Amino acid sequence: MAVTRWETTRLPPGLWVFGGGCLGTLARAALSAAIPDPGVGVPTTTLAINLSGALVLGWLLRTLALTGSDRGTRRVLRLGVGTGVLGGYTTFSTFDVQSITLALHHHVAVAAIYLVVSLIGGFAAAWAGTALAHRTVGSGR
Repeated sequence: MAVTRWETTRLPPGLWVFGGGCLGTLARAALSAAIPDPGVGVPTTTLAINLSGALVLGWLLRTLALTGSDRGTRRVLRLGVGTGVLGGYTTFSTFDVQSITLALHHHVAVAAIYLVVSLIGGFAAAWAGTALAHRTVGSGR
């Protein structure tokens, strides 16, 4: 079995996560600045970021699992892109604070809708990403 360039690197795994996290956070901040959430109602920008991140994460992790073991390039992609970029891009804390803020400002129904759409939508997006990986990569090695 050939050794890939990524397997010979001496960078600790945490560095891949940290670097990816920085990139993902910058991407989220740029999108949030370019398309701010509306002042009232469901925070659509955060919702779109979290749902798109769940879709891509589902696709990425399933694709990596279907194409081989968690070593070399696949491990670097899982850590750097999955945990790092997509972990920094999506944001549970912002979703949490926005939900609480809506409820505290007497928008309980909107907060409930946001919670349900975020949670069920995130699950559905991750499932769709997984299904897409199966469709494009195959169901087994």
